[in-house]
Amino acid sequence: MLLALDIGNTQTVVGLYQAERAEDSQADDGLIEHWRLSTVHERTPDEVAVLLRSLLDSIDVGMEEELTGVAVCSGVPRIRESVRMMVQRYFDFEPVVIEPGTRSGIPILYDNPREVGADRIANAVAAHQLYGGPAVIVDFGTTNNFDVVSAAGEFLGGAIGPGIEVSLDAMVGRAAALGPVALTEPRSVIGKTTMESIQSGVIYGFVAQIDGMVARFTAVLDEEMVVIATGGLAHLIAPLSESIQYVEPHLTLHGLWLVHGRNQ
Repeated sequence: MLLALDIGNTQTVVGLYQAERAEDSQADDGLIEHWRLSTVHERTPDEVAVLLRSLLDSIDVGMEEELTGVAVCSGVPRIRESVRMMVQRYFDFEPVVIEPGTRSGIPILYDNPREVGADRIANAVAAHQLYGGPAVIVDFGTTNNFDVVSAAGEFLGGAIGPGIEVSLDAMVGRAAALGPVALTEPRSVIGKTTMESIQSGVIYGFVAQIDGMVARFTAVLDEEMVVIATGGLAHLIAPLSESIQYVEPHLTLHGLWLVHGRNQ
């Protein structure tokens, strides 16, 4: 079995895959279980091991006995190194960590490829394998990432903006009269209460951002593009968007599985 870890600044997604899957598998084919956890930057290698063992024990999978591989993408260097050290201590194989020098199978046409986040690379690899290109991947996380992949499978670049929850927290934190706001779709785009007005501004505002950015990418490339959404809030925004065609909650995990296979 393969353990895939997508470690973000706020949340970590852990997926357990069957190690043997067809190259043309869909994102959730062979996905045995997955978990979404808070990212704790200070975890030591042994604490990481205890956490992962408890998750695997909950589904009767022996960590040392049944895992044959670990794949990692992380924008948090400290926890990335803790995971690397944990694997080196508890297993007789090396983890596949998406970083400069890792074989991804996708050309990165960034001015400095080392600047591209590992999760963006995993998403691009998975999106091109699943849908071809040209494609836009919209990843809703701490930041909203827009990543553009060419028809030939090249990572062309993209855009990065503040995430939905980050924006909402900043607004509420700076306005003393505003209280907590639930991220749900309001009754109308024209809010009738302060909470509904905030919900409208945040949710429909980000929907407009998504559709506007996709329109601009399409105009630059002069091609119709496949648009794939992933990340924790994709399910909220995608049904309201005119441009998002597919929602893939496990896109990054699938990309990790693909990159792991290409580095064996």
